[in-house]
Order: sequence, then C-alpha cells, then structure tokens
Amino acid sequence: MAVLTSLTRFPSSSSSSFLSSNARHLFLSPSSPSFSIKRRFNLFSFKPSRSFAPMSSSSSSAPLQEKITAPYGSWKSPITADIVSGASKRLGGTAVDSRGRLVWLESRPNESGRGVLVVEGEKEAIDITPKELAVRTLTQEYGGGAFRISDDQLVFSNYKDQRLYTQHILHKDSSPKPITPDYGSPAVTYADGVFDSRFHRYITVREDGRQDTSNPITTIVEVNLSGDTLDEPKVLVSGNDFYAFPRLDPNCERLAWIEWTHPNMPWDKAQLWVGYISEAGNIDKRVCVAGCDPEYVESPTEPKWSPRGELFFVTDRKNGFWNIHKWIESTNEVVSVYPLDAEFAKPLWVFGTNSYEIIECSEEKNIIACSYRQKGKSYLGILDDSKGSCSLLDIPLTDYDNITLGNQCLYVEGASAVLPPSVAKVTLDQHKTKALSSEIVWSSSPDVLKYKAFFSVPELIEFPTEVPGQNAYAYYYPPTNPLYNASMEEKPPLLVKSHGGPTAESRGSLNLNIQYWTSRGWAFVDVNYGGSTGYGREYRERLLRRWGIVDVDDCCGCAKYLVSSGKADVKRLCISGGSAGGYTTLAALAFRDVFKAGASLYGVADLKMLKEEGHKFESRYIDNLVGEEKDFYERSPINFVDRFSCPIILFQGLEDKVVTPDQSRKIYQALKEKGLPVALVEYEGEQHGFRKAENIKYTLEQQMVFFARVVGGFQVADDISPLKIDNFDTSSDA
Repeated sequence: MAVLTSLTRFPSSSSSSFLSSNARHLFLSPSSPSFSIKRRFNLFSFKPSRSFAPMSSSSSSAPLQEKITAPYGSWKSPITADIVSGASKRLGGTAVDSRGRLVWLESRPNESGRGVLVVEGEKEAIDITPKELAVRTLTQEYGGGAFRISDDQLVFSNYKDQRLYTQHILHKDSSPKPITPDYGSPAVTYADGVFDSRFHRYITVREDGRQDTSNPITTIVEVNLSGDTLDEPKVLVSGNDFYAFPRLDPNCERLAWIEWTHPNMPWDKAQLWVGYISEAGNIDKRVCVAGCDPEYVESPTEPKWSPRGELFFVTDRKNGFWNIHKWIESTNEVVSVYPLDAEFAKPLWVFGTNSYEIIECSEEKNIIACSYRQKGKSYLGILDDSKGSCSLLDIPLTDYDNITLGNQCLYVEGASAVLPPSVAKVTLDQHKTKALSSEIVWSSSPDVLKYKAFFSVPELIEFPTEVPGQNAYAYYYPPTNPLYNASMEEKPPLLVKSHGGPTAESRGSLNLNIQYWTSRGWAFVDVNYGGSTGYGREYRERLLRRWGIVDVDDCCGCAKYLVSSGKADVKRLCISGGSAGGYTTLAALAFRDVFKAGASLYGVADLKMLKEEGHKFESRYIDNLVGEEKDFYERSPINFVDRFSCPIILFQGLEDKVVTPDQSRKIYQALKEKGLPVALVEYEGEQHGFRKAENIKYTLEQQMVFFARVVGGFQVADDISPLKIDNFDTSSDA
C-alpha cells in the first residue's frame, strides 16, 4: 500500500451559509393553534395548519409512491450536505432598542462566519454592522455577550481588533467609533457589558493578555463614553481569576457580579458579590451574597435587578438544581423563589446568557418569565413569587434558550423537532399568565420545512449504566425516509454522538446535521452521559475525576442498549464527537471494544498536552475531571495507540487554541505508523469549531463516505469524491 499524506483544506473564494455543528439542539411541538410564521423579517409565509400537518396519504391528492427497498445507509435524500452547510445562521443574542424593535446578532457562514447585528425594519430587516466590521468577542475563547444596547446607543466588540465600538442605531449615517485603545494586536478583549447612565460609562469584563497571552488578567473595568479621548479603561473589580455578569441596579448605585477562582469552573463553585458605588464612581464597599457560606457548595449565576432594586439570581444551593433565588439585602439572606428539581440556567460557557426576565414587580409580587429543563424536557413559564406558582405557557416551543423582554411581549429563542433555531415573539394576556399569540420573527433556516417528511423525530431514552441503580439519558433518532425501506432482516448502522463540554447537554431538536444521517438510513443517538448538564449537580458531578471512564462507559452502554433493543447493527457501530466529545470518541476507541470506526473533530488525544497548552479558562478544568498525574497518562488515548483496532478520521482547525493541532497530528501519525486506516483533514482559518460553509460540508460528507467504506457494506447515494485513507487505499483507489 502507498503511504498517503494528510489533507489540508484552504479557504475557498466562495462559500454558502451553514448550519453549525454546534448549533443549539432545541425541542418544540408545532401543534399550537395560535402559532404563525410571518414575512415580517423577510422570512417565509405559509398557512400554519397546512405546513404543520404531518405528511401522509390523506394530506395529498398525489398517488402513493411505493417505497423502494434498499440497504440502510444507501438511501437517497434531498437533505444534502450543501443544504446542511448552507441552511443556517447562528444566533448570538437578542435585545430591544428604544423603539421596541428587536435587534439580534447573527453569524453568516456565507460571509465566513462574520457576525452581523441586525434590526427589525418596517418591511425587512436592516443590517447595522458595516461590511468591514464583524461582531464577536474572543474573551475566554468562547465569547458571548458581544454587544449591548441602551436606548439607541450600541456598544459591540469587533472581531478583528477586539476593541469596543459605539454606534447610534437610529441614525442611518452613524458610523461605529472605537472607545477602547488600540494596543496593536487583539490581546485585550471585552465581554458582557452594561451601561452606567450615572457616570456615563460602560462597565464590562476585560481579559488582558498583554503581559501573558496564556494567562491573561481578568477584571471588571469601566470604559468612558464621554469625549473623544480613548482613555485606558479603569479597573473597578479585580483580584480573582474570573468575572462575569456585571449588572447595575436601576439607580446605578450597586453593582452585582459573579466571580470564581482556580481550580473551579463557574458551575463547580462561584460567588455572587454586590459592590456599593461611591460618589466618585468607585466600589468602596462590597458584600458576598452567595457562595461564601461554608454550609453550601453552590454556583450562583445570572444576577438580575428588578425595577424596584431587588436582586434575583440563579443558584443550586440545598437541592442541587439551578433555581431562582432573591437576596434580602437588609439581613443579607437568600430565599428561594420557586424550589423545583429542575435547571433554570445553563453552565457558564459563554457570556451574556439570559434564562429569565422580570416582567412585573411590586411590593406584593414579582412576575418572572423563565425557562427550565427537567428530565430531558424544556418548559417555558410565568413565575409568581407571591403564590409560589409557575404557569406554563402554551406556545409551539417545547425547548428554549434565552429570553428577552420586549414591549408587552417576550422574545424567546427556541426550536423544535421540525423547526430550526428561531426567535418567537410571544404576546401575553393582561394578567401575564397566558400566551395570546406567538410568531416566528427570525429563523436560522427559513426553508427547511420543505424537508419535513424526511425528519426523524427523536425519542428520549433512559438506559442503565455500569453503576447499579444509575441510569443515563439520550435522544435516539431512527432512520427515516418516506421513499425507502430496508429489508426486515437488516438492522441499521448506528452513529453515536458524544457531545462536547464535557459539561454540556444535547437536546432533541431539529439539527440538519443529524437529519443528514437518518434520512440516508442511519440510526443516530445523541448521548447525555453522566456529567452532562440539565439533570442537576449530582448527575453533573458523576464525571468528577472520572472523565474518560463514565462518559465512555455511557456511550458504549447506550450503543449496546440499542443493539439489544433491535435498533442497531452490532457490526456497524460508529462514534463521533467534537472537542471534549472527540476525546470521548478516541477514548472509547482506545479503551473499549464496542465501536467499529470513529470520527474525531478537534478532539483531545493527550490530556497532559491539553492541560499545558490550553487557554486560561479551562487550564484547571481537567484537574477536577481527571485527578492524579497518573490518571492523565492512563486516560490519554495517545499513550495507548496499541489498543486502537479500527479506522479513524480526524478533522482539525489550524487556528484552534483550545485543542491545538498537535493533538490531532500526534494521533494521526501514531495510527498511521501502526498501520490502521486513518485520515486527517486540517482547515486553514478555522478555530475551535468550524464556521465556514465549505468546511462544514466537507466534514459531513467525508465522515459519511469514510464510515461507508470502512464498515458500512453499502454504497452511498451521493456523488462524493472520497479522500484517500492511509493504510486503506492504494495509489489506484479513489
């Protein structure tokens, strides 16, 4: 066999829009009669009753087409890789301006992932961001909280130089102006800011890497909004390793914030502080609200002041679930607003999350719009703290992300089993307990409903783990295609997905990446292994000191459970994952004998290298996940190449600072030398997660063809030129 080199993909001159492989997985129901989708934002128009009706023989006058019998994996599908990679924009946050218009940040893969702020117009949406700029922050590598609006003034972070800019969005000719100094390189980043009208300044989190890019200094600073001089931002809060959620009270007299220190991650243990602002604008006095009491191990997050100046926040004290709490300032006590074994917040991977909004407050009561996760399902509700009740809203969303308060309405980010990530405008009744109507005002993929008949609807499954009495969870997607059947004797190939994080959660909503597989005859399962979020602290902490064991066991256990249930072919079990999910993939292939092939997307092969070369935010993360020095060695797949026994394909961005390219190169070279079928694809200009449409497409297609060739036993229907596989192809092969 000829020895073939790895492939490096360079940016092309053109690209199309994409559906991110990391897009939110949201779970909705399309049955609400009050639901509509309108052209208001130049989206799409249809009659809801018809568009949401299931496709069946009774819903069409066309004659029934007899299904074709063909092997699983060989089915032809209209959901092509071009459609997947070109289907979706990514939402980066929403806000409302002084006119009550919705403003949102969307990344556009057809512009190489450029982030653009857009405002609602009378007839069509209007871009705010000039073409020469892009809105995105690199704070803590994952960013978030890249913009903020107050009245008509906008402050945002520009991707190229990472400086903050201000712009007045009501003036068409208003050009963005920088308000932070130019340091000659993007070594200083900002995120998650808030306007201070009292001192005419912008208070924000700053990450300063001028002295050491591998260990930047994180502080809360003020940026002057007066005058034309670009002053050095003034430090208001410092001394800890990390800060997030600076939030001012209505009178700009108190500042709340979250902070935490190594080796904790913000979901392990954090603190909520309130600082009192002096007449000079400094914080002269501060008090710890949550996280300092040794009686509790908690991780407070998302502080928010009510219009009356009461501080609300989310924390997981006592019951181990992120619930909404309120601070009683006079006694420095914390009270639970609505105790429930459910998660009212998400882990703080990115800045600027907004899981709840205070929509009405008085001495007697506070009315709060909130979303929460419970046992794999999402709920949207209106919480009344005076009654201790939560009224669920009847809208066509059953899974949710951020909530933004509008004028007499809510803007809710969500999706469903048949709708992609979207923003729904929800109008409430006068009592603010019921939804009068809802409409989709933004969609990441307006045209995907035409493929609804090919969508596989996920089934939430619970399966036993290696620990007696403990179960884990997953979303199973059966092969689905209205034009094809397989023979009764055949079981489908199964692709197991191990999500990233690992402190994260998969959700059972429309993801065209998954539908690409299922519509071609693959079974697909998205595993929420022990350590995932959404199930409380106890479930989340199953992974502490056991990363590479619990997650691997659960992914293997889920695959074996589906085989025993008759839903998968034991000889065609494959696994794929990105980032931390890529580590789980490689560990499963090295240390277990369940899967027949795997795909790692920017996955971790060497835990020690990850610890030494990783960025500050996660530099101590794996200490708690792995444990002792010997565990770092014993759980690193790169140290046990002799245990690999099946084909692997790897994909890597060359600008990745979270998992550096050396990780993929080391595993590729080792497997190549061992003689196993292996391929490596490297992408110029990509970081941690692929944003460019052509790279999303290529990754998806090559995974499919790779698995088909090495374990599938079938020919894919698509016309795809396969890349060469080391130790598999000869020079004359494709």
